[in-house]
Amino acid sequence: MPHVRATFSVADDPWIDVRCGTAYRQLGLRTLFLDAHLIDDLAIPIAPTVSALLRIAAVIAARITGLDDPRLSADAWNGHRRTLLSSSDGFDPTAVNAYFDNEAHCFEAFDPVRPWLQEPLLASQCTAPSGINRLVFGRPSGSNLAWLSPHHDRDPVPVPTAQALQHLLIHHYYGASGGATPRAVGRRAPQHLGRSGPLRATVSFHPLGRNLHETLLAQIPKLNDEQADRDLCPWEDPDPPDPDDPLVPLTWPGRILTGRSRHALLLVPAHDGSHVSEVYLTWATRHPPLPATDPYLVMHTKGTTPPQRRRYPRRADADKAWWRELDALLLAPDEHRAFRRPEIFDTLNDLPEPLRTRLRVRVCGFDQDPKTKDHRWYTAITPAIWPWAQEHDPGQAERIAECVAQAEHHAVRLTYLAGQAWKDTVDGPDRATAGSRGPEQPSRSPWAAPARAAYWPRAEHTFWRLLDQPDIPARPAFATAAEAALRTATEGDRVRLRHAARAIAAAVAELHRPPRTRPQEDRR
Repeated sequence: MPHVRATFSVADDPWIDVRCGTAYRQLGLRTLFLDAHLIDDLAIPIAPTVSALLRIAAVIAARITGLDDPRLSADAWNGHRRTLLSSSDGFDPTAVNAYFDNEAHCFEAFDPVRPWLQEPLLASQCTAPSGINRLVFGRPSGSNLAWLSPHHDRDPVPVPTAQALQHLLIHHYYGASGGATPRAVGRRAPQHLGRSGPLRATVSFHPLGRNLHETLLAQIPKLNDEQADRDLCPWEDPDPPDPDDPLVPLTWPGRILTGRSRHALLLVPAHDGSHVSEVYLTWATRHPPLPATDPYLVMHTKGTTPPQRRRYPRRADADKAWWRELDALLLAPDEHRAFRRPEIFDTLNDLPEPLRTRLRVRVCGFDQDPKTKDHRWYTAITPAIWPWAQEHDPGQAERIAECVAQAEHHAVRLTYLAGQAWKDTVDGPDRATAGSRGPEQPSRSPWAAPARAAYWPRAEHTFWRLLDQPDIPARPAFATAAEAALRTATEGDRVRLRHAARAIAAAVAELHRPPRTRPQEDRR
């Protein structure tokens, strides 16, 4: 019986979870665009996969609609997008099918020559497979202990191909540095190289429309009409990737959104293509990454003069509620400000008013360290916030920025003063009663974490109250919230320890003391 090659088309086989009203289903990329106007939203439960897929889909949306044409003027580009958004029929089916039927594009996940977002030579260049558990985030692999998962490398469990593709995207965008399977290129000995993925440890902000058609058109980054190089996504490039080749310039919109991966992968399918049984995971290039600004990230600036001026994205923090990001989303770009909102927000004022006023924001973060350790991913959806933007309501935008800055400032002060109060308590005559650990540094106070945990719900309530009552000063309101949190966290110890009450009273007085300088917006 002849051998049948395993196949799985990311264009036509189902692997993307979506929601239509109260119904959920899986579909491929082609149907995602054909039915985009009927789909409410993506329903993928993994936040970094959603963020990665939205970048890929934004490029495909630009290809299908012609919004990737650098010959368009800015006015023509905005006018064309407004026309597309006014259509209730979604994307043009003829253009969608033409793109996915283009023989120059490869959407086959297990193609022997050009597998989608993979490198077929890894099977011969790597010393051994990496193990299927290395592919799936959350599974322990190698010698790591299985704390929260029953999986281990002695009994590898195949992964459904739909799930494997979702984790493939995470590695391309959020993958760890180092620790890759050795890869030998040419006559050089196998090497362990690898840098972090371009989005590692970051939080992304994506405009969210009333349906997927609006969402994808709002995702397309602003026009760049100055590029001279041909713009190709990896699945559009007829030349297989070569780790020795110089990096391709980051052209708009394809390369900037889909061509910055630092990882190379190859999925090994089961006999019918429904599952992936093994994976090769290694480094993709020796060259340092090209400088780029992702349009969905908040960028911070450190330094004031060009030689020392450095730009870096805002770090993801799983303990940070979405309202604490509002100042970075609503304030217009300002060269004197230490952070800049995502570039994708610069195009939102050109959207039709019915969409612009209802536009929400999807927050997708992956809390990681910059190198190898993963903590938690998270996601949130804001209400319609664009009417508060500085371009439309400068007073409200400045009020939001002031409240967020004061909330963050008092969180820092609360942590420090809780530590100082504990130190003042245990340094007194009752040290033996407090415990045998000796004097504690403020940062190691057992009161700091409970105080922060009690503070943030109060700070959120205070934040929304202040937006409804603009005449109330922000600083004393958040100081009061911090005081209540500190008293809650220390309630038992203020009775048990003789000097605790006096130390807490001193900390409370310090919380309400006006600062000598205004809190800086970039201290977060």
